[in-house]
Amino acid sequence: MTIPTPQAAAPLEAVDAKQAISDKSASKGGDGRSPGKMAWRRFKRDRTGVISAYVVIFFFVVGICAPLIAKLYGKDPYTTYGQNEPGLLDDFGSPMLPNGGISGDFWFGIEPGLGRDVFTFLLYGIRNSLLIAAATTLLVTVIGIAVGITAGYLGGKTDYFVGRVIDILLAFPSTLFFIGFWPVMISILVSPEENTPVWLTVVSLITVMTAFGWASIARLLRGEVLALREREFVEAAKVTGASPARIIFKELLPNLWTPILIQATLALPLYVTAEAGLAFLGVGLTSPTPDWGVMIQRGSEVYQSDITFMLFPGAAMVIFVIAFNLLGDSVRDALDPKTKR
Repeated sequence: MTIPTPQAAAPLEAVDAKQAISDKSASKGGDGRSPGKMAWRRFKRDRTGVISAYVVIFFFVVGICAPLIAKLYGKDPYTTYGQNEPGLLDDFGSPMLPNGGISGDFWFGIEPGLGRDVFTFLLYGIRNSLLIAAATTLLVTVIGIAVGITAGYLGGKTDYFVGRVIDILLAFPSTLFFIGFWPVMISILVSPEENTPVWLTVVSLITVMTAFGWASIARLLRGEVLALREREFVEAAKVTGASPARIIFKELLPNLWTPILIQATLALPLYVTAEAGLAFLGVGLTSPTPDWGVMIQRGSEVYQSDITFMLFPGAAMVIFVIAFNLLGDSVRDALDPKTKR
């Protein structure tokens, strides 16, 4: 009779060791990591995205804290220091000190002509521009989500009607329509003898840009929903008697966050430049209200005698737009690795 040797148990020990290693790696979260955590991990590895995020956060913090920074700085964007204090502007209205009047008292110099402080004017300009762009982006995204998902899920005549409205809105040359429609809207709300309140100008800008901005996001989400509503998990939810609202919020919307976030991150810098462009053309915010576009428009008038005044708002806008576009690309790559640059 043959007696079993100890080596016969070796294969079982090897299997147990492999299983222990597998369980240990799983316990660290390698296989159980959620899609959100995986996207966050991919984003943190992207140095360009992380640096861009810090730059964007810096601009938003500066905009939010503009009154506090101005108070600590000791200046405001409305006082005409050049006209109130002698020795700051010459007889032609240009700063007497070199580089636009940059000094220890005026860090970014003073505005030619009126002599306002450029540093605080830029702080409040960032604040106003980001406020308008962020509010427009939020409204455009919410309306686009509601219209796109509704049209894609219901289909039929609703989808056809919404599709035609989207086609009409996308066919409009939006910038030209802003220039032509915004003064008409203001003239209806305010008589020609009265000055237009700043809050009404801001609300009108947000309204007009929102009215023509939601169509692109709605079209994208409509196409996504048309594909998702035929999937098995949606059909299973219908079979179980789930209401349309539950299907939309529990089944469809969680699968649409990736395109929604990508479109939102790409839309905000677009509205920053659009608002600045309208202000540059004289449609929207005007002097003495601080704004990126107002500063660039004013700088285009005085650049021959003082190019420094245009330098700071122009450089700040370019840096912000580039950083936010790079951030949008990084968010897209983190959420959908298949689109890696």
